[in-house]
This record gives sequence, structure tokens and C-alpha cells, in this order.
Amino acid sequence: MSEELDAETLAFAHRMFDLARAGATEELAGYVDAGLPVNLTNDKGDTLLILAAYHARPETVTALLARGADHRRANDRGQTALAAAVFRRDTEAVRALLAAGADPEHGSPSAVETARFFELREMLDALGAG
Repeated sequence: MSEELDAETLAFAHRMFDLARAGATEELAGYVDAGLPVNLTNDKGDTLLILAAYHARPETVTALLARGADHRRANDRGQTALAAAVFRRDTEAVRALLAAGADPEHGSPSAVETARFFELREMLDALGAG
């Protein structure tokens, strides 16, 4: 059985995804601390963590990880937060994700495959795959 979300709930969810994209760490962390699911996922399978990583928001990535965000989750295209951080050349987010246990070989394309495809030597080094 499929439940439709009302317009107000959808607007709130979109706002949470926008906070992740914008790097509004304190505000987003406050909502998570108040009960917002840290692994909230949009219609494309992007989690708050994936969006923060893709938009190069390392403080937000770190805050979400500290609150239990699942770095193993991949979106509907197989992309992970680590691969997104690699693509954006965000060394700080890459380090935070690796410290949390993110696997550089997980996802499709994986973080390592992303770094190799775009010839991101500094990211291969950060992943220990140089």
C-alpha cells in the first residue's frame, strides 16, 4: 500500500535536502537531533549524507556521520557519499568518510573508479589507491 505525503510534509523534506546541499550544518543537525531520520532519502535514493558530500560540505558530512548516517548507502544510480566527495575533490569529506569506515571499492562507480576515470591523482592518494 502506497501512502501519499501531504504537501507540507513534502515541502519540509525538500527543505531538509536543501539544508544538506547548502551545508547548513547546525540547522540540519538540530533537526536530526530532534528526530529527523539521519538516513532520510529523496526520490532518487540520495541521502542527506550523499547530498552533503556531492555539494562539498565537509562539516555537514562530519556532523551527519557523527549522528549515525550510513556511509554504505548508495543512491538509485549506485553512487555513494565517498564517490561523490571524490568527484568533488573534497579531501576533508573523503577523510571523514574513510575514518567512519567507508569502503573505497563500494558503489558503482566506486570512489576508486571515480578517481581513476577522472584522473584525480590526489583523490587516489587520499583513498590509498594511488
